[in-house]
Amino acid sequence: VQLVESGGGSVQPGGSLTLSCVASAPDTYSVGWFRQAPGKEREGVAAIDNAGAPTYTYSVAGRFTVSKDNAKNTLYLEMNNLKIEDTDMYYCAADFYNLQLACSYSYWGQGTQVTVS
Repeated sequence: VQLVESGGGSVQPGGSLTLSCVASAPDTYSVGWFRQAPGKEREGVAAIDNAGAPTYTYSVAGRFTVSKDNAKNTLYLEMNNLKIEDTDMYYCAADFYNLQLACSYSYWGQGTQVTVS
């Protein structure tokens, strides 16, 4: 499974961005977004399972929305009311098991940078 992210960029605090991730295979059970800053551990941000049920980490709940378009094999992360602490490299991940926000996904994209300043 290959994953390609896009949509990162620089925004001011309070701004919005939407990340996209196109997957080469449609039948993964769960897909998710993770973020990591240099020297820090990777953190699960949002995930969605095969039934469309989302999971969010506490710090983004109410501000971020994860969704997927199965027809396009594309995962989205709509990020609103962005904060400086949301600055990170964001990665898309996929797996054939329901891993929710665990960082043990089998397939990873190359990442897209989000900078809030």
